[in-house]
Amino acid sequence: MRHEASTTVDRGRYEDAVTPWEEESWRTAAFRWVEDELAARGRRVDGAWQVRVRPWSVLVRIPVAGGGPVWFKANPPASAFEGPLTAALARLVPRHVLRPLAVDAGRGWSLLPDGGALFRDVLARDEAGPGAWEDLLRQYASMQVVLVPHARDLELLGVPSARTTALPALFDTLLAENTALSPEQRARLGALRPRLVEWCEELASLGIPDTLDHADLHDGQLFHPEPGRFTFFDWGDAAVSHPFCSLLIPAQWAAERHGPAILPRLRDAYLEPWTGHGLTAAELRSAVGPAWRLGALGRARAWGRLFPTATDAGAVAGHAAESLMQLFTEPAL
Repeated sequence: MRHEASTTVDRGRYEDAVTPWEEESWRTAAFRWVEDELAARGRRVDGAWQVRVRPWSVLVRIPVAGGGPVWFKANPPASAFEGPLTAALARLVPRHVLRPLAVDAGRGWSLLPDGGALFRDVLARDEAGPGAWEDLLRQYASMQVVLVPHARDLELLGVPSARTTALPALFDTLLAENTALSPEQRARLGALRPRLVEWCEELASLGIPDTLDHADLHDGQLFHPEPGRFTFFDWGDAAVSHPFCSLLIPAQWAAERHGPAILPRLRDAYLEPWTGHGLTAAELRSAVGPAWRLGALGRARAWGRLFPTATDAGAVAGHAAESLMQLFTEPAL
Protein backbone atom coordinates (compact mmCIF):
# COMPACT_ATOMS: atom_id res chain seq x y z
CA MET A 1 0.00 0.00 0.00
CA ARG A 2 1.00 3.62 -0.40
CA HIS A 3 1.87 3.97 3.30
CA GLU A 4 4.52 1.26 3.26
CA ALA A 5 7.31 3.35 1.73
CA SER A 6 6.88 6.25 4.16
CA THR A 7 6.47 4.18 7.32
CA THR A 8 9.21 4.22 9.96
CA VAL A 9 9.47 1.36 12.46
CA ASP A 10 11.00 1.60 15.95
CA ARG A 11 11.71 -1.77 17.55
CA GLY A 12 13.60 -0.47 20.57
CA ARG A 13 15.49 -3.29 22.29
CA TYR A 14 13.31 -5.93 20.64
CA GLU A 15 14.81 -6.33 17.17
CA ASP A 16 13.95 -10.02 17.07
CA ALA A 17 10.38 -9.74 18.31
CA VAL A 18 7.90 -11.28 15.86
CA THR A 19 4.51 -9.56 15.91
CA PRO A 20 1.60 -9.31 13.47
CA TRP A 21 3.30 -6.24 11.98
CA GLU A 22 5.57 -8.62 10.05
CA GLU A 23 2.56 -9.95 8.09
CA GLU A 24 1.77 -7.94 4.96
CA SER A 25 -1.89 -8.97 5.00
CA TRP A 26 -2.21 -7.80 8.61
CA ARG A 27 -0.63 -4.43 7.80
CA THR A 28 -2.90 -4.00 4.81
CA ALA A 29 -5.98 -4.72 6.90
CA ALA A 30 -4.82 -2.35 9.64
CA PHE A 31 -4.11 0.47 7.18
CA ARG A 32 -7.52 -0.01 5.58
CA TRP A 33 -9.34 -0.09 8.92
CA VAL A 34 -7.69 3.14 10.08
CA GLU A 35 -8.44 4.93 6.82
CA ASP A 36 -12.07 3.77 6.82
CA GLU A 37 -12.61 4.84 10.44
CA LEU A 38 -11.06 8.23 9.79
CA ALA A 39 -13.06 8.71 6.59
CA ALA A 40 -16.26 7.98 8.51
CA ARG A 41 -15.37 10.99 10.67
CA GLY A 42 -14.47 13.24 7.76
CA ARG A 43 -10.72 12.93 8.32
CA ARG A 44 -7.82 11.53 6.33
CA VAL A 45 -4.21 10.46 6.79
CA ASP A 46 -1.69 13.14 5.89
CA GLY A 47 1.93 12.06 6.32
CA ALA A 48 4.21 9.23 7.33
CA TRP A 49 3.13 6.58 9.83
CA GLN A 50 5.46 6.13 12.80
CA VAL A 51 5.36 2.58 14.15
CA ARG A 52 6.54 1.30 17.52
CA VAL A 53 6.74 -2.48 17.69
CA ARG A 54 7.03 -4.17 21.07
CA PRO A 55 6.33 -7.75 22.20
CA TRP A 56 3.18 -6.52 23.97
CA SER A 57 1.72 -4.13 21.36
CA VAL A 58 1.98 -2.46 18.00
CA LEU A 59 1.51 1.31 18.31
CA VAL A 60 1.29 3.66 15.33
CA ARG A 61 1.25 7.46 15.28
CA ILE A 62 -0.76 8.67 12.30
CA PRO A 63 -0.76 12.33 11.18
CA VAL A 64 -4.17 13.59 10.15
CA ALA A 65 -4.95 16.52 7.85
CA GLY A 66 -6.27 19.59 9.59
CA GLY A 67 -5.75 18.34 13.14
CA GLY A 68 -3.58 16.51 15.61
CA PRO A 69 -2.37 12.94 15.15
CA VAL A 70 -4.28 9.81 16.07
CA TRP A 71 -2.92 6.55 17.42
CA PHE A 72 -3.59 3.00 16.29
CA LYS A 73 -2.92 0.27 18.85
CA ALA A 74 -2.97 -3.49 18.38
CA ASN A 75 -3.02 -5.72 21.47
CA PRO A 76 -2.19 -9.43 21.68
CA PRO A 77 -5.07 -11.80 22.47
CA ALA A 78 -4.38 -11.81 26.22
CA SER A 79 -4.90 -8.05 26.44
CA ALA A 80 -7.44 -7.60 23.64
CA PHE A 81 -9.83 -6.36 26.34
CA GLU A 82 -7.99 -3.01 26.40
CA GLY A 83 -10.07 -1.46 23.61
CA PRO A 84 -13.47 -2.35 25.11
CA LEU A 85 -12.20 -1.39 28.57
CA THR A 86 -11.03 2.01 27.34
CA ALA A 87 -14.41 2.59 25.70
CA ALA A 88 -16.19 1.63 28.92
CA LEU A 89 -14.00 3.93 30.99
CA ALA A 90 -14.76 6.78 28.59
CA ARG A 91 -18.42 6.35 29.55
CA LEU A 92 -17.90 5.80 33.27
CA VAL A 93 -15.03 8.18 34.09
CA PRO A 94 -14.72 10.44 31.03
CA ARG A 95 -12.62 13.11 32.79
CA HIS A 96 -9.81 10.66 33.46
CA VAL A 97 -9.28 8.70 30.23
CA LEU A 98 -9.10 8.93 26.46
CA ARG A 99 -12.28 8.36 24.44
CA PRO A 100 -11.50 5.93 21.59
CA LEU A 101 -12.41 6.97 18.08
CA ALA A 102 -12.99 3.32 17.19
CA VAL A 103 -12.54 -0.14 18.69
CA ASP A 104 -12.41 -3.54 17.00
CA ALA A 105 -12.67 -5.91 19.96
CA GLY A 106 -12.30 -9.05 17.87
CA ARG A 107 -8.95 -8.02 16.46
CA GLY A 108 -7.72 -6.17 19.56
CA TRP A 109 -7.49 -2.86 17.67
CA SER A 110 -8.12 0.65 18.93
CA LEU A 111 -7.95 4.08 17.32
CA LEU A 112 -7.29 6.82 19.86
CA PRO A 113 -6.98 10.60 19.86
CA ASP A 114 -3.77 12.26 20.93
CA GLY A 115 -3.63 12.82 24.69
CA GLY A 116 -1.19 15.72 24.78
CA ALA A 117 2.05 15.80 26.76
CA LEU A 118 3.23 12.65 28.49
CA PHE A 119 3.83 13.14 32.20
CA ARG A 120 7.34 11.75 31.63
CA ASP A 121 8.11 14.52 29.15
CA VAL A 122 6.70 17.18 31.47
CA LEU A 123 8.97 15.88 34.24
CA ALA A 124 11.96 15.89 31.91
CA ARG A 125 11.36 19.60 31.28
CA ASP A 126 11.19 20.23 35.05
CA GLU A 127 7.67 21.58 34.63
CA ALA A 128 6.19 19.46 37.44
CA GLY A 129 7.41 18.84 40.96
CA PRO A 130 6.63 16.27 43.68
CA GLY A 131 3.17 17.74 44.21
CA ALA A 132 2.13 16.59 40.74
CA TRP A 133 2.52 12.97 41.83
CA GLU A 134 0.16 13.63 44.73
CA ASP A 135 -2.40 15.19 42.39
CA LEU A 136 -2.28 12.30 39.95
CA LEU A 137 -2.68 9.69 42.70
CA ARG A 138 -5.68 11.51 44.18
CA GLN A 139 -7.28 11.60 40.75
CA TYR A 140 -6.43 7.98 40.04
CA ALA A 141 -7.84 6.80 43.40
CA SER A 142 -10.98 8.88 42.85
CA MET A 143 -11.45 7.08 39.54
CA GLN A 144 -11.01 3.70 41.23
CA VAL A 145 -13.67 4.61 43.81
CA VAL A 146 -16.16 5.49 41.07
CA LEU A 147 -15.47 2.17 39.33
CA VAL A 148 -16.14 -0.01 42.40
CA PRO A 149 -19.79 -0.73 41.48
CA HIS A 150 -18.74 -1.60 37.92
CA ALA A 151 -16.03 -4.13 38.75
CA ARG A 152 -18.05 -7.13 37.59
CA ASP A 153 -19.02 -5.38 34.35
CA LEU A 154 -15.35 -4.75 33.62
CA GLU A 155 -14.58 -8.44 34.16
CA LEU A 156 -17.32 -9.30 31.68
CA LEU A 157 -15.44 -7.20 29.11
CA GLY A 158 -12.49 -9.57 29.54
CA VAL A 159 -10.48 -7.67 32.14
CA PRO A 160 -8.71 -10.39 34.16
CA SER A 161 -10.04 -11.07 37.63
CA ALA A 162 -7.48 -11.01 40.45
CA ARG A 163 -9.79 -10.46 43.39
CA THR A 164 -8.18 -10.08 46.79
CA THR A 165 -9.53 -13.41 48.07
CA ALA A 166 -8.34 -15.17 44.88
CA LEU A 167 -4.75 -13.94 44.97
CA PRO A 168 -3.41 -17.06 46.74
CA ALA A 169 -4.77 -19.18 43.89
CA LEU A 170 -3.20 -16.81 41.36
CA PHE A 171 0.09 -17.12 43.24
CA ASP A 172 -0.16 -20.93 43.05
CA THR A 173 -0.73 -20.79 39.30
CA LEU A 174 2.13 -18.37 38.66
CA LEU A 175 4.46 -20.47 40.79
CA ALA A 176 3.48 -23.75 39.14
CA GLU A 177 3.72 -22.43 35.58
CA ASN A 178 7.00 -20.54 35.86
CA THR A 179 9.97 -22.40 34.40
CA ALA A 180 12.67 -19.85 35.21
CA LEU A 181 12.65 -20.08 39.00
CA SER A 182 15.59 -21.89 40.55
CA PRO A 183 14.85 -24.68 43.04
CA GLU A 184 15.92 -22.35 45.85
CA GLN A 185 13.63 -19.57 44.66
CA ARG A 186 10.73 -21.98 44.26
CA ALA A 187 11.26 -23.28 47.79
CA ARG A 188 11.42 -19.76 49.24
CA LEU A 189 8.23 -18.76 47.46
CA GLY A 190 6.46 -21.91 48.60
CA ALA A 191 7.42 -21.17 52.19
CA LEU A 192 6.09 -17.62 51.77
CA ARG A 193 2.58 -18.76 50.87
CA PRO A 194 1.14 -18.77 54.44
CA ARG A 195 2.20 -15.15 54.87
CA LEU A 196 0.71 -14.26 51.49
CA VAL A 197 -2.59 -15.78 52.61
CA GLU A 198 -2.40 -13.66 55.76
CA TRP A 199 -1.83 -10.50 53.71
CA CYS A 200 -4.90 -11.26 51.62
CA GLU A 201 -7.02 -12.02 54.69
CA GLU A 202 -5.86 -8.81 56.34
CA LEU A 203 -6.86 -6.78 53.29
CA ALA A 204 -10.18 -8.55 52.88
CA SER A 205 -11.06 -8.01 56.55
CA LEU A 206 -10.86 -4.23 56.12
CA GLY A 207 -13.64 -4.34 53.54
CA ILE A 208 -12.00 -2.17 50.91
CA PRO A 209 -13.74 -3.30 47.71
CA ASP A 210 -11.95 -4.65 44.66
CA THR A 211 -11.91 -2.40 41.62
CA LEU A 212 -9.79 -1.65 38.56
CA ASP A 213 -6.02 -1.87 39.06
CA HIS A 214 -3.94 -0.37 36.25
CA ALA A 215 -0.99 -2.53 37.43
CA ASP A 216 1.69 -0.49 35.62
CA LEU A 217 0.99 3.15 36.43
CA HIS A 218 4.29 4.90 35.76
CA ASP A 219 5.10 8.31 34.29
CA GLY A 220 4.97 7.01 30.72
CA GLN A 221 1.41 5.71 31.12
CA LEU A 222 -0.42 8.98 31.67
CA PHE A 223 -0.74 12.33 30.01
CA HIS A 224 -0.34 15.67 31.77
CA PRO A 225 -1.62 18.15 29.19
CA GLU A 226 -2.02 21.01 31.68
CA PRO A 227 -1.47 21.72 35.39
CA GLY A 228 -3.82 19.75 37.59
CA ARG A 229 -5.07 17.50 34.81
CA PHE A 230 -4.06 13.90 34.17
CA THR A 231 -5.31 11.34 31.65
CA PHE A 232 -4.66 7.66 32.32
CA PHE A 233 -4.11 5.23 29.45
CA ASP A 234 -2.44 1.95 28.42
CA TRP A 235 -4.68 -0.51 30.28
CA GLY A 236 -3.21 -3.70 28.80
CA ASP A 237 -1.84 -4.91 32.16
CA ALA A 238 -5.01 -4.10 34.11
CA ALA A 239 -7.00 -6.41 36.36
CA VAL A 240 -9.85 -6.24 38.82
CA SER A 241 -8.07 -6.55 42.13
CA HIS A 242 -7.39 -4.79 45.40
CA PRO A 243 -7.09 -1.12 44.49
CA PHE A 244 -4.09 -0.44 46.70
CA CYS A 245 -1.96 -2.81 44.61
CA SER A 246 -1.81 0.09 42.15
CA LEU A 247 0.36 2.14 44.49
CA LEU A 248 3.49 -0.01 44.04
CA ILE A 249 4.60 1.18 40.60
CA PRO A 250 4.00 4.96 40.82
CA ALA A 251 5.53 5.07 44.31
CA GLN A 252 8.67 3.33 43.07
CA TRP A 253 9.03 5.67 40.10
CA ALA A 254 8.40 8.79 42.18
CA ALA A 255 10.86 7.70 44.86
CA GLU A 256 13.51 7.05 42.22
CA ARG A 257 13.09 10.61 40.94
CA HIS A 258 12.49 12.54 44.15
CA GLY A 259 13.85 10.28 46.89
CA PRO A 260 12.03 8.10 49.47
CA ALA A 261 10.98 11.09 51.57
CA ILE A 262 8.14 11.65 49.08
CA LEU A 263 6.48 8.31 49.83
CA PRO A 264 4.39 9.21 52.93
CA ARG A 265 2.94 12.18 51.04
CA LEU A 266 2.07 9.99 48.06
CA ARG A 267 0.50 7.36 50.30
CA ASP A 268 -1.71 9.88 52.08
CA ALA A 269 -2.71 11.58 48.82
CA TYR A 270 -3.69 8.24 47.34
CA LEU A 271 -5.66 7.21 50.45
CA GLU A 272 -7.59 10.48 50.67
CA PRO A 273 -10.44 9.43 48.31
CA TRP A 274 -10.88 6.18 50.25
CA THR A 275 -11.74 7.83 53.58
CA GLY A 276 -15.45 7.57 52.80
CA HIS A 277 -15.45 3.81 53.35
CA GLY A 278 -15.75 4.10 57.14
CA LEU A 279 -12.10 3.36 57.89
CA THR A 280 -9.74 5.47 59.91
CA ALA A 281 -6.55 6.89 58.44
CA ALA A 282 -4.59 4.34 60.48
CA GLU A 283 -6.66 1.44 59.12
CA LEU A 284 -6.20 2.63 55.55
CA ARG A 285 -2.47 3.01 56.05
CA SER A 286 -2.26 -0.49 57.49
CA ALA A 287 -3.51 -1.87 54.17
CA VAL A 288 -0.75 -0.27 52.12
CA GLY A 289 2.04 -2.67 53.16
CA PRO A 290 0.30 -5.95 52.23
CA ALA A 291 -1.08 -4.45 49.01
CA TRP A 292 2.40 -3.13 48.11
CA ARG A 293 3.76 -6.68 48.26
CA LEU A 294 0.80 -8.24 46.44
CA GLY A 295 1.20 -5.79 43.57
CA ALA A 296 4.08 -8.02 42.47
CA LEU A 297 1.55 -10.68 41.44
CA GLY A 298 -0.05 -8.34 38.93
CA ARG A 299 3.32 -7.60 37.40
CA ALA A 300 4.18 -11.30 37.20
CA ARG A 301 0.88 -12.12 35.56
CA ALA A 302 1.19 -9.30 33.01
CA TRP A 303 4.26 -10.92 31.46
CA GLY A 304 1.95 -13.50 29.91
CA ARG A 305 0.21 -10.83 27.82
CA LEU A 306 2.54 -10.76 24.84
CA PHE A 307 2.06 -11.67 21.21
CA PRO A 308 2.43 -15.46 21.12
CA THR A 309 5.35 -15.27 18.68
CA ALA A 310 6.89 -12.07 20.08
CA THR A 311 9.57 -13.54 22.31
CA ASP A 312 10.85 -16.82 23.66
CA ALA A 313 9.14 -18.45 26.61
CA GLY A 314 12.33 -18.41 28.67
CA ALA A 315 12.59 -14.62 28.59
CA VAL A 316 8.94 -14.24 29.59
CA ALA A 317 9.32 -16.68 32.45
CA GLY A 318 12.47 -14.88 33.60
CA HIS A 319 10.72 -11.53 33.83
CA ALA A 320 7.78 -13.11 35.63
CA ALA A 321 10.17 -14.81 38.07
CA GLU A 322 11.80 -11.48 38.88
CA SER A 323 8.38 -10.04 39.66
CA LEU A 324 7.48 -12.96 41.91
CA MET A 325 10.68 -12.51 43.90
CA GLN A 326 9.62 -8.93 44.62
CA LEU A 327 7.16 -10.42 47.09
CA PHE A 328 10.12 -10.57 49.48
CA THR A 329 10.87 -6.85 49.16
CA GLU A 330 10.04 -5.00 52.33
CA PRO A 331 7.46 -2.28 51.56
CA ALA A 332 8.95 1.18 51.56
CA LEU A 333 5.90 2.42 53.47
